[in-house]
Amino acid sequence: MKLNDIQPKDGSKKKRMRVGRGIGSGKGKTCGVGVKGQKARSGVAIKGFEGGQMPLYRRMPKFGFTNIFRGELAELSLGKLQKAIDAKQIDAKKPIDEETLVKAGVVRRKKGGIKLLSGGALKDKVELTISAASKSAIAAVEKAGGKVNIIVVEVAPVVRKPEKAKAAKK
Repeated sequence: MKLNDIQPKDGSKKKRMRVGRGIGSGKGKTCGVGVKGQKARSGVAIKGFEGGQMPLYRRMPKFGFTNIFRGELAELSLGKLQKAIDAKQIDAKKPIDEETLVKAGVVRRKKGGIKLLSGGALKDKVELTISAASKSAIAAVEKAGGKVNIIVVEVAPVVRKPEKAKAAKK
């Protein structure tokens, strides 16, 4: 075999269609685009347009609401916490807070805080200081002889119109 003998497999390569080469070619005049108008031009897309009829996405009912003040919490299960204690990443005898969990690599990042969830089992007695915890997780920690302290983060109220707030104080 020589380099000049190499060819692609039969049928794997297709020749480019040459358009605009006369009516007899089959792709002459309009070049397969159709007739005149918006769709014959390049770069025009009419996505979601239904000929003046109300589009489907506007006929569907609206529902739900997004709370812009909602805090995002990182999740930590009891099983993952126990695995970190067994691997000696965390010392169970010392108090464990959110910074300790992040430094040990148990939680990737703190986000708005860390929430303890009850997935898995906890054997060791631990003292946790975290942002939130489920009732079942708190019960499991207390059953193991530990304690959960919840950090209460106070958020200042949002004042929409400061002039009215000042007038209300006087």
